[in-house]
Amino acid sequence: MTTRAYLAGPDVFLHDALEFAEIKKGLCARYGIEGVFPLDAVLDLKGLSSAEAAYRISAANEGLIRSCQLVIANMTPFRGVSADVGTAFEMGFARALGLSVYAYSNDTRSFTARARMAFRFNEDLKGNLRDENRMLLEEFSPLSDNLMLDGAVWSSSGTTVFTPRGVPVVDPFRDLTAFEMCLKHAAGVQGL
Repeated sequence: MTTRAYLAGPDVFLHDALEFAEIKKGLCARYGIEGVFPLDAVLDLKGLSSAEAAYRISAANEGLIRSCQLVIANMTPFRGVSADVGTAFEMGFARALGLSVYAYSNDTRSFTARARMAFRFNEDLKGNLRDENRMLLEEFSPLSDNLMLDGAVWSSSGTTVFTPRGVPVVDPFRDLTAFEMCLKHAAGVQGL
């Protein structure tokens, strides 16, 4: 039986997403894994409203995840300081199904460091950092993102989020250094 890995991440929004998916799938094949990309589902969305199309895509992606044994998630921050929200859902969904979740990010900074750079924080009377809405900044450095995402990776695969430490990343949405590190580790754990 071939080990299938759902390749979660904001890669689906690239202008050449299908071509980029083929590159990632080729790397997966080198390690004995069949890469499954969210856009692999063949869907007929003709005549559907925007909401109906969205729900059909969501259901198809859940079906693709169910057909896999593991998820490899791209947690590179997307449109903010955190991972793509759809990727975060897919990681939680996979975790709830009992799948192994592996992840990588092309941003080597912790979530806390990124948030400190993006927002203004003030110290409260107890020394905690709070934003302008008085919301607490979770300070769990060196975690890559929200503790639940890093926790899903740690709890299901026993590893942390892979990053290209010490390697400069020119294009964070196309660099495959950390992806391949993560993929190689996952293949080893899977015995491939």
